[in-house]
Amino acid sequence: MFTHYHQDPSLLHIGTAENRAYYIPFSGREAAMAQKWKASDRLQLLSGQWKFGYYSSLYDVPSGFFTPQFDTRCLTDIPVPSVWQNHGYDTHQYTNIRYPFPYDPPFVPDENPCGLYIREFEIAQDKEDFVSFLNFEGVDSCFYLWINGEFVGYSQVSHSTSEFDVTHHIRSGKNTIFVLVLKWCDGSYLEDQDKLRMSGIFRDVYLLFRPHQHLRDFTIRTLLAQEQNTAKIQVQCAFSGEIVPVHYTLYTAQGQEICSGAADKDMFNIELENPVLWNAEQPYLYRLVMEAGGEFITTSVGIREVTVANGILFVNGQNIKLKGVNRHDSSPYNGCAVTEEEMLVDLQLMKQHNINAIRTSHYPNSPVFAQLCDEYGFYLIEEADVETHGVTAIYGGSPEETYHLLAEDTRFEKAILDRVQRLVIRDKNRPSVIVWSLGNESGYGHNFEVAGRWAKQYDPTRLLHYEGSFWAQNKQCDTSMLDVYSRMYASTQEVKDYFAASGAKKPFVLCEYSHAMGNGPGDLEDYFELMCQYDGFSGGFVWEWCDHAVYAGETGDGKEKFLYGGDFGEFPNDGNFCLDGLVFPDRRPHTGLLEYKNVLRPVRAKVHYLKAGEFILINMLDFMTLGDAVSISYELEQDGEVTEKGEIPVQAYGDIAAHACGKITLCCSVPKDKRCYLKLIYLQKHDTSLVKEGHMLGFDQFCISEGVQGHTDYSHDTCDLEHAAIACEDDGRCLTVKADTFCYRYDKTKGSFAGMELSGFQLLETPIEYNLWRAPTDNDRYIAEKWRACGYDRTIVKVYETSWFQQEHQIEIISRLSVSAIHVQRILDVTAHWIVRETGEVVLHILAHKTAGLPYLPRFGMRILLPKSLERVEYLGYGPNESYIDKHRSSYLSRFCCTLPDLHEDYIKPQENGSHFGCEYVQLANDDGVKITVKSKAPFSFNASSYTQEELTTKSHNFLLKKSGYAVLCIDAFQSGVGSNSCGPELLPQYRTDQEQFDFEFSILPNISR
Repeated sequence: MFTHYHQDPSLLHIGTAENRAYYIPFSGREAAMAQKWKASDRLQLLSGQWKFGYYSSLYDVPSGFFTPQFDTRCLTDIPVPSVWQNHGYDTHQYTNIRYPFPYDPPFVPDENPCGLYIREFEIAQDKEDFVSFLNFEGVDSCFYLWINGEFVGYSQVSHSTSEFDVTHHIRSGKNTIFVLVLKWCDGSYLEDQDKLRMSGIFRDVYLLFRPHQHLRDFTIRTLLAQEQNTAKIQVQCAFSGEIVPVHYTLYTAQGQEICSGAADKDMFNIELENPVLWNAEQPYLYRLVMEAGGEFITTSVGIREVTVANGILFVNGQNIKLKGVNRHDSSPYNGCAVTEEEMLVDLQLMKQHNINAIRTSHYPNSPVFAQLCDEYGFYLIEEADVETHGVTAIYGGSPEETYHLLAEDTRFEKAILDRVQRLVIRDKNRPSVIVWSLGNESGYGHNFEVAGRWAKQYDPTRLLHYEGSFWAQNKQCDTSMLDVYSRMYASTQEVKDYFAASGAKKPFVLCEYSHAMGNGPGDLEDYFELMCQYDGFSGGFVWEWCDHAVYAGETGDGKEKFLYGGDFGEFPNDGNFCLDGLVFPDRRPHTGLLEYKNVLRPVRAKVHYLKAGEFILINMLDFMTLGDAVSISYELEQDGEVTEKGEIPVQAYGDIAAHACGKITLCCSVPKDKRCYLKLIYLQKHDTSLVKEGHMLGFDQFCISEGVQGHTDYSHDTCDLEHAAIACEDDGRCLTVKADTFCYRYDKTKGSFAGMELSGFQLLETPIEYNLWRAPTDNDRYIAEKWRACGYDRTIVKVYETSWFQQEHQIEIISRLSVSAIHVQRILDVTAHWIVRETGEVVLHILAHKTAGLPYLPRFGMRILLPKSLERVEYLGYGPNESYIDKHRSSYLSRFCCTLPDLHEDYIKPQENGSHFGCEYVQLANDDGVKITVKSKAPFSFNASSYTQEELTTKSHNFLLKKSGYAVLCIDAFQSGVGSNSCGPELLPQYRTDQEQFDFEFSILPNISR
């Protein structure tokens, strides 16, 4: 039928043009300056509706499909760009590490799904005098190309541009293009990225019409002489055929001409005095227009310099911190065929949340994306389209033993080099790119040494990164071309060990850390403190930006349904491991993103001298003075109520330079008998393209007066009984404690109250429970196995003895009990001391001892199932976002009022959520005046939800959840942190519920006011 190239790694591209920098030519200067590339009359966009046929095998494709005589009536329509899985063909598949086909490089299965794309297009007669180039910006995984029945070529590398000279294949008038796309090829062994696997023409397709002699490629380098405050823009040109004259003009960002001139053959230099430099905080771009051969090419120029000195990363001579995320091209609606509008949504959210850096995991993004990062200000680690970690999942495989298989396989040397070259050459002129990455999780060996040496020689102006060198099997491998020491998911201790070790250091970068899967991450502040501590810790990139999922319509109540691995019946699959982002698939922020935002706030404050109202402000920015970047306001709260607010005048802090600190004085009225908190709020100073003036960028909160311990008045929350008689009856199994308006029933086999009736209203739906379990978070995935093995999810209470006695105004009940599980030894030995006061208040003091050798607990506390009508919630603690011992920087201490549904964080895969840390009290109430308040002198955590932890544990998707019919209230003396152990290190010891002894006291105060 035709020659098959897709299983021959020595034949990567047939008929393609030489690599070049990305640009679109224009016929006039004005059009070039406008930069609306789709409007260029030298471009003919072929994106749109194409005829499409899907075949389960290459051998099922009809013969003669690439000829004009082929009958297309058997085909359907499909949009380009798109992926065919989103249009009902083939099936979605999510696999992280495992290859979706047998490991038999370079061969792929004969049952190799493929898509036939056909499109007719017209060529105007005035284009006959031009050279015509056909561009495909992204096709997964490889494709064969015919025009008008003639074979044009073949190409692979899914996320890179393939350009063909089709001058001799097209004619004026009607033409037909035929593209056969294969799902897999030998290059698929190098494209084993952790993502939903999708196929098709997923980026734009277009024709370019160019003069026969034209400026084919150009390379821009910017050189700084900071001491003289000068810069040089150096441009090297390459031509198609003979050299043609190049005339250039440089403009300011505002469009004012600075200078113009002509190239000396293939090079020109522009000298600038007092240049405006580019950085992520102030992304100033000059505009360069080059006229050559009757066409105009325009590009932005950002003047910046990236260097390393003494193990520290510098941009323009300033030690910067990469406050980053890893980002895939991912849309729940369009798959990997993301639009420019979707890219801008991502970038705007990142700017609004203080993110300044992106790693393009794990392939080059659309060429438009790097241009957007130039314009809006982001540092890029741009990564080649290489990932082979499936070699570690073969039988007997492991990172230590098999990571090197393709890295050392000489059959793939050309392919790995090609992928690095296509990345570097395409985006070499983008100032946002400060680091090239050779790829991801592919081990290390000869092939990467070759690619790394080429990249460093071709572009010495940027740094080179490759985390896979950590796994070099041969410790004699050459890593000298790598400029940074990169790790993923290193523990905080590993970071400390790196900087404590002797010897020269490279800048340390966490290319992946704080795995943001589900409820998490919970260790962001711990890592950021180390970034601030060590100058050589250049920053990190949270894994990852967004949850990957497929939109599947809506439920009856309008909730969007998102599907993940395994929902498509595919093998292999890795379940919900693709739901690992800081935002939901539709870009609603997770609380993890809000946490990251405040960890990355542009200002940090600390107390200098509290009595005088003196605070130190630290400018966390790398380039801007504080007064240019932020405005600062304050709020003073007394016992949860805002009593004073105002603006801090900019002259108090405006001249604090980047990385510097300064003192401010704030005089507030602070009564000594009240607990007072001061919150400093940092706001965007001026409108930018992505962030509006007044947008909150972060905050700090300080306790400036402790007040009177337990000052909050709860007297209104108990029954108004001056001399109510209280009595207790014992029927052997139960104790009945009565007064005039309440009747409480204590079950001696449960060691807790089974009923609490107040003025005829039954407060308890089930007995109060000793509670150790939480619905495992994604970050609990490994420890949860141990929790289940110890029976933490199925505890049984055994009461050994209960005694009670009556005092004048209260009944005291003491039970000695254990918490254990079937076939498992005791988990806890507990002494529960209950006091029922004549006011109706119930006080519980628990003293518990944990059995040695057992894993730390998910939580320790009590669970109370209340009537569902009690859905109005008030609490004093960390809010309004869910908060945990290691995840509460986006929250602050205050009094909050909300409803039960407000407290539920609706993760796509249900899990523990909605806790609030550091609380003094929580109150649930209904509209009929019934309320129940829980308070404690020691800070505690609570969950209030319509869902039980059992429901959250067993359901696979949020749209399957069923409400319990209760208001489920969990009161936790301690709850373990959430961490990031779904892929990162184990939860830090200080965040574990792992005490040998628990000593906890809280009060329950029921009340009815009618």
